[in-house]
Amino acid sequence: AARPGGGGSGGLDLLSPDEKAGLVFMREEEKLARDSYLELGDLWGVPVFANIATSEQSHMDGVKKMLDKYQDQVEDPVQDESDVGNYVDPELQALFDALMADGEESVMAALYVGGAIEETDMEDIQHWIDLTDHEDIIGVYESLLCGSRNHLRAFVKQIENRGAVYAAQVLPQEEVDAIVDSPTERDCGSGGGGR
Repeated sequence: AARPGGGGSGGLDLLSPDEKAGLVFMREEEKLARDSYLELGDLWGVPVFANIATSEQSHMDGVKKMLDKYQDQVEDPVQDESDVGNYVDPELQALFDALMADGEESVMAALYVGGAIEETDMEDIQHWIDLTDHEDIIGVYESLLCGSRNHLRAFVKQIENRGAVYAAQVLPQEEVDAIVDSPTERDCGSGGGGR
């Protein structure tokens, strides 16, 4: 349903198939992160999970803003935000199920799951940034990346505080080291994590 005054610009604002796919995927991937941290937070009672789950909700909201803006072109895959652990994308469903099985083993395993989610998120966000020309969408993705870097820093700190050394799980080790060895970013923009 096109809104009055919208879309009359000769289709200049049309999203490519990749841009649509990216928004749909990232909406569910940010939900996967939120859901995982809600579940693991309930299971282990470690505050870092609840804190980051709140941030992931703001990431979901950031992607939803774009889905709302382009609602005449792309449909929001998340119909019920309160539903935890169910996804339209079968790959994300399988990933969630596997991560939860890992995260139930121990607090340390759960913290590593957090690291894996954030690394996966960063890799995926960068993939979709590379496939979009829309500055508004890129802006949201950049703020998600910033938030994910902060989340990875938080999980690694928890792991190191427990006496372990964090090894990269998805991204190259040097990339993870560069993120972890740099300070928390204070302003991640709209849809990011933190203020």
